Amino acid sequence: QVRLVESGGGLVQAGGSLRLSCVPPRSIFSFFVWGWYRQAPGKERELVADISSGGSTNYADSVKGRFTISRDSAKNTVYLQMNALKPEDTAVYYCNANPSIRSYWAQGTQVTVSS
Repeated sequence: QVRLVESGGGLVQAGGSLRLSCVPPRSIFSFFVWGWYRQAPGKERELVADISSGGSTNYADSVKGRFTISRDSAKNTVYLQMNALKPEDTAVYYCNANPSIRSYWAQGTQVTVSS
């Protein structure tokens, strides 16, 4: 059973920064494009950014220039560096493969940006 562990969320003022981490199992880390998703209250979950095993990245228009996704194969970890945070970035952030795998959804980590 695959268990993803997300961490790094918290409460931050607008304009601040946070770095999220996700640690997929080493046995599967290199096989997937990994993505960060988010779900705000009352909204559908959306893909924020993803990164391939080769390091190619994609970003939602709403976070381009502010968020950076990266992966460290030695630590089997995927990061999401979030800068210039806005109140509209408030959401629960999840890590999953892209395309997502239903059984990989974990609890996520809450990010709250105050104005």
